[in-house]
Amino acid sequence: MRILYDSKKLQHKTPFGPLTANEKCTLTLHVPSTVQATMVSCIINRETGNHAINVDLPFLRKEGPYDIFQGSFSMYDTGLYFYYFYISQPFGGFRLFKQGDDTNMEAGDMWQMSIIPESFSTPDWAKGAIIYQIFPDRFNKAGSVDLTGKLEPYTVHKYWHEEVDWRPTSDGIVLNNDFYGGNFKGIQEKLDYIASLGTTIIYLNPISKAFSSHRYDTGDYKTPDPMLGTEEDFQNLCKAAHEKGMKIILDGVYSHTGSDSLYFNKNRTFPGMGAYHSQNSPYYDWFTFYDYPNSYNCWWNFDTLPTVNKLHPSFMNYIIDDEDSVVAHWLKLGADGFRLDVVDELPDEFVLRLKERIREIKPDALLIGEVWEDASNKESYGTRRRYFVDGELDSPMNYPFRTAIINFMRKIDDGRGFKDTVMSIVENYPPQVMACTMNLLGTHDTSRILTAMIDDFQGDRYAKANRRLTRTQWVTALDRLHSATGLQYTLPGAPSIYYGDEAGMEGYGDPFCRRPFPWGREERELQNHYRRLGQLCKKYKALRLGDIQFQQAVNNQISFTRTYKEQTLHIYVNRGSDDWHIPVGRILLARNLVTVAPDSLVLGHNGYCILEDE
Repeated sequence: MRILYDSKKLQHKTPFGPLTANEKCTLTLHVPSTVQATMVSCIINRETGNHAINVDLPFLRKEGPYDIFQGSFSMYDTGLYFYYFYISQPFGGFRLFKQGDDTNMEAGDMWQMSIIPESFSTPDWAKGAIIYQIFPDRFNKAGSVDLTGKLEPYTVHKYWHEEVDWRPTSDGIVLNNDFYGGNFKGIQEKLDYIASLGTTIIYLNPISKAFSSHRYDTGDYKTPDPMLGTEEDFQNLCKAAHEKGMKIILDGVYSHTGSDSLYFNKNRTFPGMGAYHSQNSPYYDWFTFYDYPNSYNCWWNFDTLPTVNKLHPSFMNYIIDDEDSVVAHWLKLGADGFRLDVVDELPDEFVLRLKERIREIKPDALLIGEVWEDASNKESYGTRRRYFVDGELDSPMNYPFRTAIINFMRKIDDGRGFKDTVMSIVENYPPQVMACTMNLLGTHDTSRILTAMIDDFQGDRYAKANRRLTRTQWVTALDRLHSATGLQYTLPGAPSIYYGDEAGMEGYGDPFCRRPFPWGREERELQNHYRRLGQLCKKYKALRLGDIQFQQAVNNQISFTRTYKEQTLHIYVNRGSDDWHIPVGRILLARNLVTVAPDSLVLGHNGYCILEDE
């Protein structure tokens, strides 16, 4: 018999998940009487490894073959902690560690415990939101724009459905300077379509003036790219979106600028002296030069993306603190928050101050961070990040859920692995964070989710450019995607649609995941599926705010409930070839139900079903 302790179960740890400062926590262990334990102690260490406190868990009562030990404590200092137990016996004792959801003597992992600020809150409007991500150049074009000031050279595609320009120059450089002309007016023209998907937040990839079509090489933080339109066009877009009940958040790219920028000005495109040509430039101290001017610190060794010194007072003032700082500028024009690009490359001090500043300007502004791992214990550049324990981020991008969903649908991992990933995140994230965590299946940095449902082909650009799903693969991918989105929309968090995923777009990573939206060529059935999921999320608070509890997680089958007050929904996904008999209930949404009878529901291959108690 093992010692019983599972931090995910309220019978062992109350409350579930992270604690707020000064909040009482109760720990309970079930120790087999044969162990002859006399006392249990919980040893809690800081994330640095330094000891924090010991908590005694004295004997409480006997319960069958177990001795029950229980103790309570409160923590005052916010931070990330890890703990294990020491079991005392008449003539010694031993340590108890974590092994999966079970326990193990003397070897294993420690349990994680986060203490977050009592004041930590996230915007209510972001909890259970549906996010629609737009790569602005490739979504929709409407009206005309004045291209005066557009950074050159650039090309504009003659036809909307032309292939992206993926071929490198003779020097082997991919310029990313081909444009389709997607603009603010084009997005505004399609707001009814976006809203029809249940969207409550529109997330725009960078919109500031830049050389490239992706615009992560910022040229001027405070000026919209001429290809997109004017400040007035942006204001009109925000106003129209707000009138339809949608918020707009922008990409904050503050780890680097473009070399062709007001600040670096390598190509002498901008007036004045940038850091590259003058050490007297007001921006010189923003950058780190090794051998001036040609050797400098740049992002991932791309010389077109010089890295900035984020904590330099001048840069912090420009981005954050000035009356007309970058974040203030866009919030006052109508933006409702930001997604921080490569947030792990921004110091905690920078992120925390940015969060404070946007809340000063707009008290319910949203701040999302690009994190590819578990954000609660993320370590980057030798530093454990304090995204939650200091209340820096409202939400991260939830790549772990994406991985878990793909791996389950493609039979890379089984239901147990899926459950472990999901519940680890749910346990580690504060509930106010979990409710607005950006649950994505595709982004501008990943293969299209329809493609990812089949494989992760690693060939070169030449091979990827012409590679498409076969008809058989397409049918399989579409089947899997219905179930994958069924999971995406019913797990805790805020489901996020990457533009065109709902229309059946395919393609591998950059630039093939950034093709123009296929207007007039959409996969209609899939679009309607997304609409139905959006309608369910809008109708049922259990999907937006409810607790999650798994009923089954085995090789090919997953079932769990989402519960909010008196409302309970049941979710079933079957990736296996064998039919699965599931309990009856009121069917809200389903695919591949092979039998529907008053007393029997049978779920077929790649089938999913969302039920409500009758």
